[in-house]
Amino acid sequence: MSELNYFAYYTEIEEHFWRKRGAHMLVSPLDWAIVETWQKAGIPLEAVLAGIDRAFEAYARSKRGASGRPLKSLAYCVDAVLDAAEQWKETHAGAGPEASAPARVARNAAAPFTREQLHAFFARNAAQLTRSAGPRGAPVAGLTPALAARLRDTAARLSEMTPLLDAPGALDLQDLERRLTVLEEVLSATLTAEAGADLLLEARREMDRALAPYRSRMKPDQLASLERQFLQKRLFEKYNVPRLSLFYLT
Repeated sequence: MSELNYFAYYTEIEEHFWRKRGAHMLVSPLDWAIVETWQKAGIPLEAVLAGIDRAFEAYARSKRGASGRPLKSLAYCVDAVLDAAEQWKETHAGAGPEASAPARVARNAAAPFTREQLHAFFARNAAQLTRSAGPRGAPVAGLTPALAARLRDTAARLSEMTPLLDAPGALDLQDLERRLTVLEEVLSATLTAEAGADLLLEARREMDRALAPYRSRMKPDQLASLERQFLQKRLFEKYNVPRLSLFYLT
């Protein structure tokens, strides 16, 4: 388990959920928001997969599971994953830096992507940001000047970062990911600030419908984090903005 690619976090969770469910299915926007919440909270991949296993075991013993109804969403797994994460912390407490997630990133960081893949990822995202911003002097419908400017600025900053990909020696993927995370957070804040009230209301209604069956299973802080991730995902999709994190390269 420790050799799993750190940057394949999303893919590993998605495929594990498919295997447990016994059917290949599209992961819903809610499910993706949940995975993003786990990733941003720093929950190790091992703990997530263990929690999913426990959730499926508990579901199989429930009335719904016994009736043959499939477990449809990762939302059912939230509590089990958090419990598994706490146990993981207790198990690895005092085990030294080698057991920590950041240490695994550093150990496995040399192989996940080639420089050519990274160059292509940066170039593709910069080009998409430029397209989404539209030509200068010709405003895109529904896109405020401030948001268009932010998209162009982000594209420029990605281009400015590309020399880092050709630096001699091993690439520091952790530092690269930190830089991309900062760009994405600033971009997300602008998207939220510049989105119209109608769009935000529509996204929140969709979010409430998706969360309705699971709200009673989640704590207020879990819901707040999940709501932020769900809204962010919808805004990125609405404005055709690419995700910049290396987690999305895979």
